[in-house]
Amino acid sequence: MHVEIRNETAADVEAIHAVTTAAFLTAPHTDHTEQFIVQALRRAGKLTVSLVAEVDATVVGHVAVSPVSVSDGTPGWYGLGPISVLPAYQGQGIGGRLMNAALQALRESGAAGCVVLGEPGYYGRFGFRVVPGLVLADVPPEYFQAVSFGGAVPCGRVAYDQAFGVRG
Repeated sequence: MHVEIRNETAADVEAIHAVTTAAFLTAPHTDHTEQFIVQALRRAGKLTVSLVAEVDATVVGHVAVSPVSVSDGTPGWYGLGPISVLPAYQGQGIGGRLMNAALQALRESGAAGCVVLGEPGYYGRFGFRVVPGLVLADVPPEYFQAVSFGGAVPCGRVAYDQAFGVRG
């Protein structure tokens, strides 16, 4: 199976919505708003990285990256997510390819680092780790992780864009 990872285009918007909806349909620990978050980030011009995975000219995966703020004022940090792969294509390495491409795009842009809210066993493979003192309110600390691209890791509360509060 040939998988192409590329930047999203305007023609991909509907497919990204469908992929994101399908990917989170039966997922635990979700309020099923991920597709609306991606739309709100796009409308606000906050999709720093938005990549699709394509198989046979069909979008089967997507990853979004947007700026986050840290209460200590450290600049250049981003949040990864949502990341989505159609259920029929999960477990085939597509999510990992999207992750690696998104992190590489951030490194190349000069970003300081990236945070993610998710399964430690999965995201740890990409260098993410729990950082004491770097917190996201109201989530279990073992699920909030960060990867630095060379500098010091900030200490403080992280805030995602207001798009993460959309409900539909």
